[in-house]
Amino acid sequence: METTDELDTSKVRHWRSIITLIVFVLTNIIVLFPFHTPIYIPRKLWNIVSDTLTSLRLIDRRSTTNAEREHGKFRKVDVPIDFVTAPLIADLFLLAILAIGREEVHDGTVGADNIAPINIMVFFLSLAYIALSIDASGLIRYLALKVLQKGGKNGRSLFFYLYIFFFALASVIGNDPIVLSGTPFLAYMTRASSNIETARAWIFTQFAVANIASAILVSSNPTNLVLAGAFEVKFIEYTANVIVPVIITAIVLFPFLLWIVFRGQKLVPSRIHLHELPEDRKNKPPVNPNIPKGQKDKQAGQASTNDQDEGQSSLDSLEEVMNPFLDKPSAIFASVVMIITLIVILVINATAPAGKEYPVWWVTLPAAVLVFCWDVAIGWRHRHESRRIARERRQQAAEGQTSTSSSANATASIPMALFENGHPGVTSVEAGVPVSESEKIVASSPAGQGTEGIARYESSTEQGRATESSIERTTLQSLITNGYRWLQETLPTVMAVLSHLPLKLVPFALCMFVLVQALVTNGWVPVFAYGWNHWVNWTGVVGAIGGMGFISVILCNFAGTNIGTTILLCRIIQSWVAIHERDPNHPINQRTFWATVYSMAIGVNYGAFSIALSASLAGLLWRDILMRKGIRVGSLEFARVNAGALAGTTVDISLYPLDTLKTRLQSSSGFWAAGGFRGIYSGIGSVVVGSAPGAALFFVSYESTKRWLGKDGATAHMLGASVGEIAACAVRVPTEVIKSRAQAKQFPSSAAALQYVLGQRRTQGLVHVWRELYRGWGITVMREVPFTIIQFPLWEFLKKWSLSQRPAHNRPKEVTGAESAVYGAVSGAVAAGLTTPLDVLKTRMMLSTQRENVFSLTGKIWRDEGGRVFFSGIGPRTMWISIGGAVFLGSYTWASNLLGGR
Repeated sequence: METTDELDTSKVRHWRSIITLIVFVLTNIIVLFPFHTPIYIPRKLWNIVSDTLTSLRLIDRRSTTNAEREHGKFRKVDVPIDFVTAPLIADLFLLAILAIGREEVHDGTVGADNIAPINIMVFFLSLAYIALSIDASGLIRYLALKVLQKGGKNGRSLFFYLYIFFFALASVIGNDPIVLSGTPFLAYMTRASSNIETARAWIFTQFAVANIASAILVSSNPTNLVLAGAFEVKFIEYTANVIVPVIITAIVLFPFLLWIVFRGQKLVPSRIHLHELPEDRKNKPPVNPNIPKGQKDKQAGQASTNDQDEGQSSLDSLEEVMNPFLDKPSAIFASVVMIITLIVILVINATAPAGKEYPVWWVTLPAAVLVFCWDVAIGWRHRHESRRIARERRQQAAEGQTSTSSSANATASIPMALFENGHPGVTSVEAGVPVSESEKIVASSPAGQGTEGIARYESSTEQGRATESSIERTTLQSLITNGYRWLQETLPTVMAVLSHLPLKLVPFALCMFVLVQALVTNGWVPVFAYGWNHWVNWTGVVGAIGGMGFISVILCNFAGTNIGTTILLCRIIQSWVAIHERDPNHPINQRTFWATVYSMAIGVNYGAFSIALSASLAGLLWRDILMRKGIRVGSLEFARVNAGALAGTTVDISLYPLDTLKTRLQSSSGFWAAGGFRGIYSGIGSVVVGSAPGAALFFVSYESTKRWLGKDGATAHMLGASVGEIAACAVRVPTEVIKSRAQAKQFPSSAAALQYVLGQRRTQGLVHVWRELYRGWGITVMREVPFTIIQFPLWEFLKKWSLSQRPAHNRPKEVTGAESAVYGAVSGAVAAGLTTPLDVLKTRMMLSTQRENVFSLTGKIWRDEGGRVFFSGIGPRTMWISIGGAVFLGSYTWASNLLGGR
């Protein structure tokens, strides 16, 4: 744990500490929004270095027709600044200014405080190899086909079966293999259907359920590994504590997605009409997709040049779905190894004495090596067939290029180019490199005709019969190029798995560990830990659960993906523990501690599909695969669904003190007796837990009702808002009951109020508990429906009025987010003021110790206290709803505008 020096918050005043925080924030922004920065190198210097490397036969000679060689004094090189390079540059900069030193680098890589980054990376990559080997064997696509056949042509049944399939598989092997194999399958399946207009319902559901399921096992996600190591959590204990909320999430999410978010025949049709696969393709033996394809087949998803190519592409896509390749021996072997490995890990981890656990990579690394050796042996055994298929594909691609280009005979291409124009660069496996007539291409042949190892590629004549091989100026580049291609065609499974391993995760994670360790030693993590300590003291267990869940989800989008978020939050919680260890008289309640830890565990997994795709590395991979399949998903595609929930939670937390004052003014015991200005955050825990789902229910119901009505008038807005409020009350009423009783100081916290209500189950029964939690349901609906009937039509009217005042030739379709915020504030204030009497009745009913109907309560207040009481708290209520309406509706319009109003 942290030493006394590491808990010293006075360090944050030092300039190096301030720069460290700035660098950390900027690094995370760059991870969220990567870019390329140009570097201009003098042309003469570039040519000298290039010619020297060519003379040393390290790279191939450049074409003399290269225009850049003769024009311009500088050569521009674009350097990527992304999630790999940005953290590394940040670490080097902090080392240069002495903000960090050897200790931070050591603790951020080798490990400290039970977090061993290198061990975690070895464990994750070795297990990832086994999972990706299962994927490369074709097992996932084969099983997906069986699920497709099981679902038949019933769209909703198929949606359900795929949902269960992806959830079950991701819970065992993690989300990356599901993204790698399941995403192309869904892209092909929806393309092969004639009545699925867009794949979004299927691919978004797949991505969400894969990330939800990855929270179950420690081995399924690197975030789980970091958390389990940081707090010495037994793997079996981790699973036992998260599996119930994860399964509940999956159960609740499915109908929500199917019947609310993605309702409509164009998204999930009742009957799916798949194109039929021709008989010749049905009987065609499936081909290993890991064998390199020709250049013509490479660009999957790109626009076809003619109708024939488009039809061919559709048939290829359909064949990928209906006739998948399956290497049964490899699939069985890798699956058995995976199951045995997971069982051994769980047993060893569960039986090891506390503090003497064996590194789990001792199990996973040998298992990965075993599967690797199997893949090598299988690839070598079938090398002749693999090379033959690869050669045929190259010939087919060459014939296709010859038929579409009259100049094809004047150019040659290197099948695998690791270097472009004679200079290092990353290109695709089949990228071509043009050369001059005087130069000959270094080639090798995978035919395997009596030769093993790296051989010469065959150069076909126009008739494709006579061949000749020649080698001119063998270079290191040509050896690497030909060697890589030879490995691809000889050991296709091994190379496919290695190419898909998330190796970029290693430098990213290690550098992020070092950056977070820099925050620890420079005093920032202790500052955050003290802030968390104050929050927990205010809100209790419920606040710890809701607060950590909210923070972890949000930070996934702004703190270097969910991995960076996990690293940072683990250090904060460790510092929080160290703070209490220095004060033995005030130990951390174990229930609160583990509530915080497991709330973070679920939050960092769910945060992967919250706002931005860059919230997780799996999201970036998912987007790239979809782009290659012709499906474009913007980085803010998720924002619309989550905008209302996130805005609502932010508003409720920020303006909570005003709501507390309003409740105490409306209390029958009086303002001062109810607490006055003390403890104005009492009961906030229940708000944090209920705000996001309540807001999400409202917006989804509101939009769905408007779409169902098919109108855009005031009636549609009023009905939509009313339905939305009634739906939101399913979550809002119980949280209001608990919150109000804590605000009025009837209980010390929302957790205590909830425990009291739930404790009555033994004496009063479950029905009584249910009625207590939903006390005031009727009056709440009576308050919310008039409120929304006033607020939302008025908000829509003000927006339309604003647009009507602008010139017709320059009139936008929607107001800006700022304008929407102003109109939201006005409409909210008007609605809040007019419905205050109903709010007073709602508060009195929820705080009353005896159940009472609305009419008798109204008469009693009128007789005993007078009519003025019905407007108690109108000032705080109008103020916080006005501000809340501005943020709530402004952010909703802003997100909707970003997504083009979709």
